Amino acid sequence: MLNTIVTTDRKNHKESIELAAYAAEKLGIKNVKRNRAALPEMREEYGVDNILVAKKGSFVLDTLDGELFFHPNMSQLRIKNIRMGDEDHMTAAMDLKEGMGVLDCTLGFGADAIVASFVTGEGGSVTGLEASPLISFVTGEGMKHFLATNYELHSAIKRVNVINADYNEYLKTLPDKSVDVIYFDPMFRHPLKDSHNINPIRAVADHRPLSIEAVNEAKRVARHRVVMKENSRSLEFARLGFDTIVGGKHSKVHYGVIKL
Repeated sequence: MLNTIVTTDRKNHKESIELAAYAAEKLGIKNVKRNRAALPEMREEYGVDNILVAKKGSFVLDTLDGELFFHPNMSQLRIKNIRMGDEDHMTAAMDLKEGMGVLDCTLGFGADAIVASFVTGEGGSVTGLEASPLISFVTGEGMKHFLATNYELHSAIKRVNVINADYNEYLKTLPDKSVDVIYFDPMFRHPLKDSHNINPIRAVADHRPLSIEAVNEAKRVARHRVVMKENSRSLEFARLGFDTIVGGKHSKVHYGVIKL
């Protein structure tokens, strides 16, 4: 179903072999011995689009459009800017405070969840839902094994709780007013022209648009705000009832807000 096999890097370290076996069992995919073969050859031999490569302490997902692996990416710079007193548009849209609880319904590789985790602090909680089993696995394992040199970044990463789940179903299981902020960052209906760096994720991501039903569930579950990230020119904000828009005047990305 996942159209994926798992293997090791060419060095075949004992740790990599063990990680590959772990991933195969966890994801229910075939574990293939590398034998120093090139990934394109393995892709053709086994008839798959994706190859999950176990390396020492990490996983890399090789897709037809490029490699995917966990890294804090822009979250590191954003946290630095917040510490210096600069405004972060996402956390401003959330009106996020220390001790709050956040449900990120579209985790991806977790940059937004990490920033939210930093702001909410040790007394808060951030749960990230990711519908794609492959992205969820790579992100969850990456967060588990990533060693950040900065203590605050390291702590923020470790506090994010990663769950492989479809938010459409997960939200229905939650009680009314049980989370402070619910956040959506669906695949943009009209991708930004210069966003080539996320092309690899498109191969395995959930492309379904956010529905009014999901927004209504989020409004039931959230205590404080429901927030959605989208292309600044998107018509999705109006379609889904996000009546307040937050973002820089020249920013290509804006945040729609529903205040509760």
